[in-house]
Amino acid sequence: MSNVVGPVSRERQAGTMRARFRRDRIVACAVLIAFGLVFPASTARSEDRLRALQTAAVEQGRSDAFHWGTRPDRLSNWTSHSNRLIPVYSFGWTLEEVAGARSVYRSEDAVRRIYGRIPEETVNSSAEYFDQTDVHRLQARAAEAGKRFIVLIVFDGMDWQTTRAAAIARSNQAGYASGRGNGLHFQDYRGATTDFGFMVTSPHNDGTSVDVNAQTVANPGGKTAGGYSAARGGATPWSVPPNGEYLIGKNRDCPHAVTDSASSATSMTAGIKTYNDSINVDAQGAQAQTIAHQLQKIGYAIGVVSSVPISHATPAAAYAHNVHRDDYQDLTRDLLGRRSVSHPEHPSPGVDVLLGAGWGVEKAEDSNQGTNFEAGNRFIAPSDLAAIDAATGGPYRVVHRTAGMKGREVLDQAARAAIDRRQRLFGLFGHKETGHLPFRTADGNHNPTAGVAIKAGKLTPVAAESYSEADIAENPTLADMTRTALDVLASRSDSFWLLIEAGDVDWANHSNNIDSSIGAVMSGDDAFHAVTEWVETRGAWEQTAVIVTADHGHYLVLDHPEALLDPTTRPAAP
Repeated sequence: MSNVVGPVSRERQAGTMRARFRRDRIVACAVLIAFGLVFPASTARSEDRLRALQTAAVEQGRSDAFHWGTRPDRLSNWTSHSNRLIPVYSFGWTLEEVAGARSVYRSEDAVRRIYGRIPEETVNSSAEYFDQTDVHRLQARAAEAGKRFIVLIVFDGMDWQTTRAAAIARSNQAGYASGRGNGLHFQDYRGATTDFGFMVTSPHNDGTSVDVNAQTVANPGGKTAGGYSAARGGATPWSVPPNGEYLIGKNRDCPHAVTDSASSATSMTAGIKTYNDSINVDAQGAQAQTIAHQLQKIGYAIGVVSSVPISHATPAAAYAHNVHRDDYQDLTRDLLGRRSVSHPEHPSPGVDVLLGAGWGVEKAEDSNQGTNFEAGNRFIAPSDLAAIDAATGGPYRVVHRTAGMKGREVLDQAARAAIDRRQRLFGLFGHKETGHLPFRTADGNHNPTAGVAIKAGKLTPVAAESYSEADIAENPTLADMTRTALDVLASRSDSFWLLIEAGDVDWANHSNNIDSSIGAVMSGDDAFHAVTEWVETRGAWEQTAVIVTADHGHYLVLDHPEALLDPTTRPAAP
């Protein structure tokens, strides 16, 4: 499984990619016409083709090109997560110590250590895959080896099939059906030693009950235990499982729990299996130290960037502790070094940089957040925002979406001030109606079309989000926030750890929206590109380790991937 590749010349790589691009597009166009999935070039709608495909799929309730779930005759019969194996790409570091013959899934003792028991059909003597907890181990090992810059990039909800869809759309070629793939920057980049593998995402359990106010777990073990059966779910991410119901927890013979984002992110940041909804709290209710806490103690600066609200599951799991992922204001308190329900007496120091969304989302009450919830912004309590602001003596330069000003510019200004004054940086942006950054679509614009939900067993269209010019202009992109975070972190220490989340991939897949899903992957790919440019500019690959992965998958199936191509864009002459 692990396929280590060293740096190669850009000229040689570019020549190889151009030749492959010409070949694959010629073949793909012929296949498209043969399947009758496209019109001749003179009549095909090349403008925003993927938006048109998504719109038609919602209107018809099905698509010849793609579907979600186990029924090809419907656009979707599943709008939630799956336990598909998830791709992992590493740069400046390899996966050799966790993959293949070293897989924890080949050992009964190792499996028992991870899950606290041996789940049914989970030990596999030929496993090539590893576990999400190994992502934590890889980061710790990179630090032990002297890596000064450690970056974890999480595309929330991006499985191998979603990656492939985005790669086809970005490169306009459909030439791979297994393995690492090509077409996206994180697939093609060879500026550093790179590796590819895949991992299990199943949680410890689903169905644990908690008390947010007391921060206690009521029923350790929950209702459904986790585990992974390759015989049922597939030995690779591109496998077609013999029983698709297994991957969504519907197989009665072996009903392994399906993960959520909180449990899966906790596995990657704290190195433990835990229950769904947990933020760095183990299955028995004890807090677990994250890689960020460990590195902060030895001088690393800590940063968190996300395209979705600042204390959603993945960014929260970078640093916070809570028995439940929905206690947003307390999770933000932990991220910012404030007293919280989980740290009432001795809060953590807080992160150096926190940039994300959640701006404009106001709530008068929220029963999920316990008795200490403050009316106001759902994700950061007004009193905490006032207390952290450097303008009133706090440790953070605070920046937020500002009417009439470009998001990138206000962010740059705040970053320069933070660097000059040796301050931390907190930034809050987003779309007021939803809290996240405006969804990018596959064509690079911000004009999403409708998705779907399933209600009473029937497909129901979900209205498309719409954005004003101000919504677009007044928000930075995920890549903008990534560049800013890198610069501010580097000003605060000679070493740092940074988590970057492309969180809207998950939102798009929940809505069964291939146009928005592809656009979200491209946004995250641009953020990865920002990281590689930053490292290259400083000649720092020997000091850097980057891991690109996802927390879990959904259930997109590409029935005819060639339909995602634009046949009106002719390949260059061979």
